[in-house]
Amino acid sequence: MLELLEKYDIYNIDSQKLDIALTHSSYANEHNVESYERLEFLGDAVLETIISDYFYNNYNYDEGQMSKLRASYVCEQALSFYSKKMGIIPFIKIGNGINQINDTIAADVFESVLAVVYLSCGFNKTKEYIYKVVIPYIEDEKIFFGDYKSLLQELVQTEKKSLEYKLIDEKGPAHDKTFTIEVIVDGLIFGKGTGKSKKEAEQNAALEAIKKQAKK
Repeated sequence: MLELLEKYDIYNIDSQKLDIALTHSSYANEHNVESYERLEFLGDAVLETIISDYFYNNYNYDEGQMSKLRASYVCEQALSFYSKKMGIIPFIKIGNGINQINDTIAADVFESVLAVVYLSCGFNKTKEYIYKVVIPYIEDEKIFFGDYKSLLQELVQTEKKSLEYKLIDEKGPAHDKTFTIEVIVDGLIFGKGTGKSKKEAEQNAALEAIKKQAKK
């Protein structure tokens, strides 16, 4: 695990705390050792601070919009994704009663390891670490919130704007149609999406609208 962190220029890690960060409560209870739960608490706060700082300095969103977007990059699905991409999963210790490492555990451990980086290396180095691990997915506009229509609806409600989806094109035979839909906010076209169903086209249109809004 130390070598894994060194790939991100993280050195001088407290190995004892790192061992705790990788220990699920089921394993801790079986072996009478400390679990990662306290570290997870700290890591959650540090991560939220760094991501909040990034959005504040790089996006022209209001408080509600930034909160919604931040949530999509620090949600369980996103944190689990980071853990898997980094290669943390094989190092996690679980008890005999746990069949597999689920998204919740993977997400928790990402935060607990982050806490160890913070405690060992300080805030600035931790920020560099997050900028290498998390920020690239924000810059690539990867949104982990699966229902883009719901996310766009929440963003629009924050600004009290109207929102509608309009079918503008339909091509192909009955068994293989392609739909194109525009998403319209306050009478303005905010995005366009295509798909093999109207629902898929609407989701893609909403995603395009979210991306465009994030660039403002």
